[in-house]
Amino acid sequence: MTTYRAHSVTRQDRADGTILLRSGHKMSRPATRTGDWLDHWSDLTPHAVFLAERSGAGWREVTYAEAREAVRLIAASLLERGMGADTPILILSGNGVDHALLTLAAQYVGVPTVPLAEQYALIPGAWPQLEHCARLVNPAMVFADDGARYGTVLGHALFDGVERVVARNPQAGQTDLTAMLRAGDGLAVAAAALQVGPQTVAKYLMTSGSTSHPKAVITTQGMMCANQAQIADALPFLRDRPPRIVDWLPWNHVFGGSHNVNMMLANGGALYIDGGKPIPAKIAETIENNRLMNGTMAFNVPVGFAMLRNAMKADRGLRQRYFEDLDMLFYAGASLPQDVWADLEDMAREVRGEVPLMNSSWGLTETAPACLIQHEPTTMSGIIGVPMTGVEVKLIPDSEMRCEIRVRGPNIMPGYLNDPEKTAEAFDEEGFFCTGDAVRFVDEDDLTKGMRFDGRISEDFKLLTGTWVRAATLRLELLIDYAPLVQDIVICGADRAEVGLMIFPSTEALALAGEAEIDGALMSEALRSALADKLALRADHGSAARVMRVMVLAEPPSMGDGEITAKGNLNTRKVLARRADLLERLYAEDDPAVVRL
Repeated sequence: MTTYRAHSVTRQDRADGTILLRSGHKMSRPATRTGDWLDHWSDLTPHAVFLAERSGAGWREVTYAEAREAVRLIAASLLERGMGADTPILILSGNGVDHALLTLAAQYVGVPTVPLAEQYALIPGAWPQLEHCARLVNPAMVFADDGARYGTVLGHALFDGVERVVARNPQAGQTDLTAMLRAGDGLAVAAAALQVGPQTVAKYLMTSGSTSHPKAVITTQGMMCANQAQIADALPFLRDRPPRIVDWLPWNHVFGGSHNVNMMLANGGALYIDGGKPIPAKIAETIENNRLMNGTMAFNVPVGFAMLRNAMKADRGLRQRYFEDLDMLFYAGASLPQDVWADLEDMAREVRGEVPLMNSSWGLTETAPACLIQHEPTTMSGIIGVPMTGVEVKLIPDSEMRCEIRVRGPNIMPGYLNDPEKTAEAFDEEGFFCTGDAVRFVDEDDLTKGMRFDGRISEDFKLLTGTWVRAATLRLELLIDYAPLVQDIVICGADRAEVGLMIFPSTEALALAGEAEIDGALMSEALRSALADKLALRADHGSAARVMRVMVLAEPPSMGDGEITAKGNLNTRKVLARRADLLERLYAEDDPAVVRL
């Protein structure tokens, strides 16, 4: 049976109406730097697998001792180049063993890394985002795993005078990473490592850019070390046996790159890198990787768990392999649909006679990331839990007992790189980070039941009647209502009389539309009929949740113009601004591309 720690929450109600929540448990002492973890496990379990990636029919596995040796050699090469706190390394490619070794080598001697979404480099239309990020951090080195695949972007004038390092297929003007694995000055590495501490910058992580250009979050060694202590406080089984994961979550995001990678490193675990993804073209690779190696923990987004659920329903062997060693199943990004939750529980009971801990958490890039976590068993999806040890939560309730959430603690960022104005705006007068998210109590009379996520406050808007539309919450509901016709949606209606939708169509909707385009919008009789049925689903709802008009957009969201972020999230403001003419048409009374209730 998976061990867990019971929730404990203290509450303070202030005269101004704000509420302060803290964990009733004491925070464990964190490590000083990520290099401490690598040194500890290399000494204690030198032959245990730390990192692995697919190689042919099997895995390329790297032990803790092998990882430390490579890290120290690369670190020596970085120091020989004069690199330090002011010479960041920009990383263009996705998850991989070489990416991890370079990152850990940089952290070992205090050189920041800047992992970016692969799309920024591989899609020329997204180069404006790449250029923005590169100019913001001013890198001294740029890394990609494949010199041929990334050759075009590495030849960009943006990287003139910047050393280009690749792990394989080096082209002219590129440095082969193996050249950095030669014996160097070990004493210099040891001396530099001693200077690395909690305030040393480990990485600059880019925000999603869902409301503006990406900002560079200053992520320190202390933030990441504190967060791993907090996570292990909530999940004591991490200390009972080294964890193992088969994980695809991208390292340019805080969930994959800080939360999951550091969880394995901090606890002597093994990270098997899954090159698949929860999309139709890549899910087969994920399934194969989970056949070859199983995890003691499973991290995924809801759509990923839904795809795996579907595969396991039809494959008893995969079901057995997936659940036989599983201590915890963790979802993030959105609520896990209850039918998927129930099916996963049933499969786990069939395989092992019990259900692993099924949970979620809440946090942001700026919080390293976890601040709240559900660490008791529950039967309901959508709960993000209680404050973690060392985290102070400030709640600012509104008239509906929906609370804005702000946080303070050792895992919170010091600010944004080269942006004092945004940094000042991000914190209140007491030093709490203003997250912009909203939460609700599951049960206000029992704080140990935890909190539910209730959307982004900045996405809410008012109709002309003064009625608030909770756009983030409504969006999740509408994505379910309008399936399978939608890839994504933009909720409209600010300062209008009614809620309207702009739809980015799915392949199913495109099939219904055929070639019927009307000046940037899609419409056919078959599509009109399908959308009319969807509109009718909410005909009896109040004005804040009733959709009155719908338009299907012909052009997909543009990453180059900032309409879609590296995480795949829509930048609603950019979409509405770039397509202002279509927004006006959505609210016209006689546009043939609009379906009305």
